[in-house]
Amino acid sequence: MISHIQGKLVEKTPTEVVIECHGVGYEIHISLHTYSQIPDSENVKLYTYLQVKEDSHSLFGFADKKERELFKLLISVSGIGANTARTMLSSLNPEQIIQAIAANDVGTVQSIKGIGLKTAQRVILDLKDKVLKIYAIEEISGSSYNTNKEEALSALEVLGYIRKNAEKVVEKIIINSPTATVEELIKQALKVL
Repeated sequence: MISHIQGKLVEKTPTEVVIECHGVGYEIHISLHTYSQIPDSENVKLYTYLQVKEDSHSLFGFADKKERELFKLLISVSGIGANTARTMLSSLNPEQIIQAIAANDVGTVQSIKGIGLKTAQRVILDLKDKVLKIYAIEEISGSSYNTNKEEALSALEVLGYIRKNAEKVVEKIIINSPTATVEELIKQALKVL
């Protein structure tokens, strides 16, 4: 119904923005990913999704169409509501979620707060074919990336580190240097942990 909103940025917090458009202030729920993409300039444009429920109308905003499409895919999964989808997009960037789904990486999807094993498996089961088709990803594309990550995490667990803490550190390292080998991931993670 409302495809995008362009106007004056009145208010900006990590979870929502208010954009004034022709005298009307629209409160728009956003992910941390979108928050980091919004410039501090006065004029902004967000792609939107309007969720209509019995008791409320909620407007969700996205920095780009790719994130909005991923949001729509996520909320199509049984058990994932708009707020959970927004949490997912706040915890991982859209590219990481797409790669995790394409590579059957249940661990990465499950690492998001509020997502249990069954929900993570359902997300992958329901969305894998759609993600591969929409984003034209080869099925193998994420496997080496995830294999290195999994091997590094296993090694860190053996060394006595808690998996969740290690996972956050390793993910940050992968974002900064996506081609890091298992050894490099472990060495860099040990410096931080």
